[in-house]
Amino acid sequence: MKSSHQGSSHAFSAPRRSALKKLGGLAAASMLPMPSARAAQSLKIGYVSPQTGPLAVFAEPDPFTLDQVRRALASGIKLAGKPYAVEILYKDSQSSSNRAADVTSALILEDKVDLVVAASTPATTNPVADQCELNGVPCVTTDTPWQPHFFGRGGDPKQGFEWTWHYFWGLEDIIGVFTSLWEQIPTRKTVGSLWPNDSDGNAWGDAKMGFPPVLAQKGFELVDQGRYQTPSDNFSAYINAFKSAQVDIVTGVVPPPDFANFWAQSGQQDFRPRIVTVAKACEFPAAIESFGARAEGLSVEVWWSPAHPFASSLTGQSSAELAQAFTAYSGRPWTMPLGFKHSLFEVAVDVFKRAAERSPEAIRDAIRTTRLDTVVGPIDFASGPVPNVCKTPLVGGQWQRGAQGLDLRIVENSQAGNIAVQGRLEPIRYA
Repeated sequence: MKSSHQGSSHAFSAPRRSALKKLGGLAAASMLPMPSARAAQSLKIGYVSPQTGPLAVFAEPDPFTLDQVRRALASGIKLAGKPYAVEILYKDSQSSSNRAADVTSALILEDKVDLVVAASTPATTNPVADQCELNGVPCVTTDTPWQPHFFGRGGDPKQGFEWTWHYFWGLEDIIGVFTSLWEQIPTRKTVGSLWPNDSDGNAWGDAKMGFPPVLAQKGFELVDQGRYQTPSDNFSAYINAFKSAQVDIVTGVVPPPDFANFWAQSGQQDFRPRIVTVAKACEFPAAIESFGARAEGLSVEVWWSPAHPFASSLTGQSSAELAQAFTAYSGRPWTMPLGFKHSLFEVAVDVFKRAAERSPEAIRDAIRTTRLDTVVGPIDFASGPVPNVCKTPLVGGQWQRGAQGLDLRIVENSQAGNIAVQGRLEPIRYA
């Protein structure tokens, strides 16, 4: 794999044109137009993504990904020995579960797609998969921890689903990453939680399957003020409770706008935890830029990076080369969803090539037997941990000061030893 330390980290300096609040609009505006008429012999992939709304930061790689995939498939592919063009129909969920269900239904009933792919939290993947399951259309999703996706849809481990498959890491992996991160620094082991009242927050805070029982087992004291309603612009009650309990670790799974409010108010109220490890909000360069100087030292799980030792089955690019191509295209630092958005189309193309015929059943059966090395790691739907699901590796990272700004460096790999660390966790430094 062609990589270097510089090529395996984020780097940015002053805030750029795609500040967080403008990201969704820019992503939508820069999207290549869809063809007005479909080729007579085209395989159709429906792609649902939150181009606008509070989850739009997840869709930042979409224009590049779609442009790259269309170029890679310009000559078409063969399914059961017959040549086909490949058409991608791109739909905006608007960060709404209801809208995600509506556009998926339209892709199925009006556009007659052969396959649906989707990513970006349970708000997108769950309603998309539910519509496909209901209508008997093959579907592959990613970028949602597998428990909120599988159990959030009423999945039965003894039975599974018929039409929908999913790959990503699970709560057991992120709990392992976070707690291993926190044990690198001496603290009082008092953890304050920020879990919204949504599919992710309820799963992460679940008293049986989420963080609470594992934290207790590992000797951490949890300060849980209950689920907050998102979006929220006032976190004073949480901050006061955290200060009262002498919380020195903050965690959660928080949309970027909510965390921006929490972190700014923490500064105003002189709340200074030693460690802040928050999913969603701290995963993206665009969000990190919006936090200003207080972004340094924030930590987060890392699902994909240029340092990951994997390559694309579609383009042959290493993880580092894919990240470099994205930056050359967009002028932006790499972002974690990039690898997973790309991998959705790796899986889709592989499935089409292996399908016995062009029918929903044959495409479904090809998904079921997928064993593919992708840019995010091996995808093998027979591997579990439950039917229709397989896992991808997870490590931990921290935004640390580099020569050109902040770099997201891998500092924890207890759950994925094949991904090298680039440093150790450091306590947050305050001015």
